[in-house]
Amino acid sequence: MSLSPTIHIAAQPDDLTEQLQTLFDRHEGMLHIVLEPGIHRCGGLRLRSNLTIEIVKGAELHFIPDYEAYAHTMVAIVAEESDRAMMTAVGESDIALVGGGRIFCAGSTLYTHGEDGDMGTLVASRYRPRILVLDGCKNIRIEGLRIDDSPMWTMHFAACDTIQVKGVAVDNDRRMPNTDGIVIDGCRNVDIVDSAFRTADDGIVLKTTRREDGSLTGPCENVSVRNCVVESRSCALKLGTESFSAFRNISFEDVRIEKSNRGLGIFSRDGGVVDGVRFVRISVDCHETPAGFWGSGEAITITVLDRRPEEFPAGKVCNVLIEDVEGTIEGAINMVAETEGGISDITLRNIALEQKAGPLKTGLRYDIRPTIDDRFDRFPIGDKSAGRVNAWRFGPDGQIIGLIAYPGGMPAIFTKGVSNLVTENIRIGRPEPLPENWNREIVVNAAASS
Repeated sequence: MSLSPTIHIAAQPDDLTEQLQTLFDRHEGMLHIVLEPGIHRCGGLRLRSNLTIEIVKGAELHFIPDYEAYAHTMVAIVAEESDRAMMTAVGESDIALVGGGRIFCAGSTLYTHGEDGDMGTLVASRYRPRILVLDGCKNIRIEGLRIDDSPMWTMHFAACDTIQVKGVAVDNDRRMPNTDGIVIDGCRNVDIVDSAFRTADDGIVLKTTRREDGSLTGPCENVSVRNCVVESRSCALKLGTESFSAFRNISFEDVRIEKSNRGLGIFSRDGGVVDGVRFVRISVDCHETPAGFWGSGEAITITVLDRRPEEFPAGKVCNVLIEDVEGTIEGAINMVAETEGGISDITLRNIALEQKAGPLKTGLRYDIRPTIDDRFDRFPIGDKSAGRVNAWRFGPDGQIIGLIAYPGGMPAIFTKGVSNLVTENIRIGRPEPLPENWNREIVVNAAASS
């Protein structure tokens, strides 16, 4: 009969990578590792089944700030050129990271080289590891931890089943690009509760991606987010843009969005349908950002646009309920599909927003990025002669592709290609007199192609 030991590890100045990995590899059955108060330093770790890592209050797990320290923890899904993780597992089950301690990664200081003054961001190193990538795993619990200063995506779960994230606080530098708080990628039965995500990129984001070998992570199904706080200089609560498989039965409830670029976003680009999403009891605080950022101050954005028309025409978005949303915005609500009916059966109910003029005036245009022109494979990596790959491209007119002026000025709600839109009890306060380039109409509908 296998033993189920609990092993306590005291803080020490040495690199713990080999010690921890040996414990993981040699012990059979359940294994509970307790990191005692103090600083613990290590490189890449391959997690295994039936493993609990407890980082107690006062303990800090510091990962070595060297991309080569993660050469043996490579992952199958490349993200922003990152093919490595600080902790990873494939096909394992019953993994828990818990405790009242902290994981610290020095992303903003040791994975950067200078600042981008125009954008107000740090210039990130080209190669940066994610903190946690679990692929094809089951029964995962992340609870009680604080995770600070990630160099890249913080937590990435791909093709996993049964995930619980509870009482977790992610706090990344707001100037550090690509530091998504949590990425749920083709997963099922996910519960995210009582947590806070503060980051420069997307806060809580659902994706359905394609691995480097062409296989898909699969659909996102039965995902629930409740009682969370999100601050994001991108989109706080997001589905897409990677959308090769379907999204079904997705729910966000009782979420407070603070100091964010966008509030609620659905972005269909790669073939998978979005069917059955609820955003209920959400407060928003959305502000303009420079034009290089996607979006600018929108409470709600839904876009359906072909990015890979040769392979995957964008999937439709339907059956979305957005109810009891309040707060302030410097942009608008916009829902845009290339073809008529690409977005359908949308309900906006009990929406109470204050629409204010932003200082940058970037909210005066709606944003359909990413477009086909933002794909990595269409331009050489590092080519900035026409913009920034996967962020923005300049057209022949010198303007950023995908930013489009609202016809007649910015309304409160703009729709294009939307069918069966139901609106109930919509209250949007606007300044009087209206600022320049604002539309007097509250709702503007534009025709899409058939």
